[in-house]
Amino acid sequence: MDHFLYRDGALYAEDVPISEIAAAVGTPFYVYSTATLLRHFQLFDDALDGTDHLVCYAMKAASNQAILKTLAQAGAGMDVVSGGEYLRAKAAGVPGDKIVFSGVGKTADEIRTALSGGIRQFNVESEPEMEVINTIALELGVVAPITVRVNPDVDAKTHAKIATGKSENKFGIPIARASEVYAHAASLPGLEVIGIDVHIGSQLTELEPFEMAYTKVAELTEKLRSEGHNIRRLDLGGGLGIPYTRANDAPPLPVEYGALIKKTLGHLGCEIEIEPGRLIAGNAGLMVSKVIYVKSGEGRDFLILDGAMNDLIRPAMYEAHHDIVAVNEPAPGVEQQPYDIVGPVCETGDTFAKQRNMPPLAPGDLVVFRSAGAYGAVMSSEYNTRPLIPEVLVHGDQFAVIRERPSFDEIINRDTIPEWL
Repeated sequence: MDHFLYRDGALYAEDVPISEIAAAVGTPFYVYSTATLLRHFQLFDDALDGTDHLVCYAMKAASNQAILKTLAQAGAGMDVVSGGEYLRAKAAGVPGDKIVFSGVGKTADEIRTALSGGIRQFNVESEPEMEVINTIALELGVVAPITVRVNPDVDAKTHAKIATGKSENKFGIPIARASEVYAHAASLPGLEVIGIDVHIGSQLTELEPFEMAYTKVAELTEKLRSEGHNIRRLDLGGGLGIPYTRANDAPPLPVEYGALIKKTLGHLGCEIEIEPGRLIAGNAGLMVSKVIYVKSGEGRDFLILDGAMNDLIRPAMYEAHHDIVAVNEPAPGVEQQPYDIVGPVCETGDTFAKQRNMPPLAPGDLVVFRSAGAYGAVMSSEYNTRPLIPEVLVHGDQFAVIRERPSFDEIINRDTIPEWL
């Protein structure tokens, strides 16, 4: 469910007409619904009711500080994967003891920043990383809380580029080596081993891969405890998918996911952490774009938009589907026709959809890309010297620009010309 609905033939974000925002900020832009963000967070929090738990929003999905602050005020922790994300979370008012640091390539500077500013835990991905954290913790005179990310060799049945739990993926340590690695971690005086971390991928649409992974984690917990480790926290990652098309069968609900966690791991008495990102932010955001031209081609027609692959790269990068609808609701029974929907970037890959049925549209008409709140703005770029597009947050009948569109002068003036030129 989201809060982007038609009223009297016009698409609204909560209580604000999309066309009103477009007139104020120009197109293209992203718009997020506060009510949807909070509802989706609450679904996860409620799903783990009765357990000791923390829902850590995976902020790589959408990291604007206004979004982070909205979720933090609702009680969310944060899952970060870079020093920059850590500093964003802190700037949004998230305390260090609610920030989990994940990622395979944490640098010494990033580790030092997190240890100095406070951290809930590092999810350690390798033995060399473990050694670096230990060295820096000893230098700073602190003890670093860690979990070790284990790779359970489970097929998440998702897109190859977002699967993370198979043996050939770069993430974590093989679960078969866990005893050896945990013994080494326990020998390092700058580390405190507190738990286990696992994450098998993104956009999962079935519970079976989770159940397979979590069953292995339960067995590993009991084994490590028998070897003397005080395993008291289980970080289960995220990955629950969203429906990118309203015609698709819906992925499992958070309440079903929570029931699975309780069934497979509830007997262990561990604190549970989960790290949803896409399901919290995905359907909470739209990208709004304007038709520039309607072009007739050889055997097909094109809708050429002012939004492009640099603004929303998922279709070009992942062959991802986004429902695309007109801001002005078509009349019932209006005849639709197929279009290739494309952007203005000089790449054939700048194609959002092929032969997508749409109502009659003309230059100046507005369209929206649904389910664009996750991995949209955060993955955008200034390719072709196209400015990063604004982000807008709606709260009831109010809206605010939470990231401005830079001017061309601001973009160009970032360059520095050497003195010999």
